[in-house]
Formats: sequence, structure tokens, C-alpha cells
Amino acid sequence: MQKWLIALLFIIAAFSSKSQKPISLFNGKDLTGWHVDVPEMDTNASAKNPFLVRNGMLVSMGDPRGHLITNSAYHNYRLTVEYRFANKPGNCGVLVHASTPRALYKMFPKSIEVQMEHQNAGDFWCIVEDIKVNDMEKRRGPKENWGITEGKERRILNLTDSSEKTVGEWNNMIIECVGTSIKVWVNRDLVNYGFDCTANKGQIALQAEGSEVEFRKLELSHISKLSGDKKPR
Repeated sequence: MQKWLIALLFIIAAFSSKSQKPISLFNGKDLTGWHVDVPEMDTNASAKNPFLVRNGMLVSMGDPRGHLITNSAYHNYRLTVEYRFANKPGNCGVLVHASTPRALYKMFPKSIEVQMEHQNAGDFWCIVEDIKVNDMEKRRGPKENWGITEGKERRILNLTDSSEKTVGEWNNMIIECVGTSIKVWVNRDLVNYGFDCTANKGQIALQAEGSEVEFRKLELSHISKLSGDKKPR
């Protein structure tokens, strides 16, 4: 009986270990597992999908503007993103806890955006969802202007603007979402930490926001707690 119990525990441990292995959200070949939401493509037959696969990389061409969204929703995870602006500095973002499409400006899905714009990587943008940080008034502006819809103060500044690499070099961004908290690192620097988010799960989206951006890694691991302030291994 004891031998059977030990064997069963080994099987459970092996299965648990296997289930915790990181999964790649991008297979390097096509956009399987994702769908495109680009408003211009609804009415303009000549509009091209701004998201493509090139040389094993997922590329956002920037225009027409919109989003590439995972088919699946996720919660309690670490997302590792390796990206670069290959030609010139520009704008893009990773949206977490995404849900209702085109909830803001008839373009952006309801979500929390982790900004990738050059020299502002790690800012939070509240998109019909909200989140708190320490020093809110210093980093978001006067409290009476805060909001999550058009015309409101939705941007929450990051902790450092000196963490990004030179344009053309690869950046490493890690986003951890556990419960209602979100932590972000850029190239080993902790650049943002938010809590009491109004969402704790949802889809993940990448932006086409006017700039060509290459992604060579989009890897997700399920976790049960946030890492410390140092970059997780």
C-alpha cells in the first residue's frame, strides 16, 4: 500500500511540474491562438492586417491601428516579452485583463495597458479598468481628474524612464499578474507595481499603434504569488 502511495505522489508531482512549464503564446510560424481587432478592416476592403509573422518573429506594423488579442483568457501568470523597435523609436503596448472590445475610443479593449512607448515603458494606462499605485497623485495628477474613460487622467507614470535599451536592441519586459496586483520589470528594473485592480483576469493584447515593433518571445507561466522587487528568474 505504501509503495502505491509513493508511486501516486511521484505521478502527481510529475504532472504538477509539467503543468507549470512556461507556454509560448506565439508559435513562430503563424497567429494561431490570436485574433485581430482592427476597426478600419471592417469598412476598408484594402486595409491590410498590421500583424504578421516575419523571420520567426511576430511583427506589429503599426498601421492600421488596432489590436492582436489572445483567444484565451488568463489569470495568475508571469508574461515574458522580448521586443524591439527595429527601425525608429515609437509606440506600442501590452494589454492585460482585456475583455470588452472597443470599449474606449471605439478602438481599445477594456484592460490595463502596460506601456511600451520608447522612454515610457512600464507606464500603466487605465482603459475602462482601474488600478492603484503608491504616490498616486504624484504619478497620475490631481485626484479630481482621475478616470478610466475618454478625457480623464488615465496614465500612471512608471518608476524609471532609464531602463530601456537603444533602439534596435532587444528589451525584456516581464509582467506579473496575480489576483488584483500587477508588477512590471524592464531589463531587470522594477518599473511599476499596481494593486486593487478592478479586474483579475482576461485576455492579453498587443497593439498596432503607429510603429513597427518586433516580438521574438511571448512566454507565459502560471504563478501563485508575485516576485520580489528584483527581476524574477
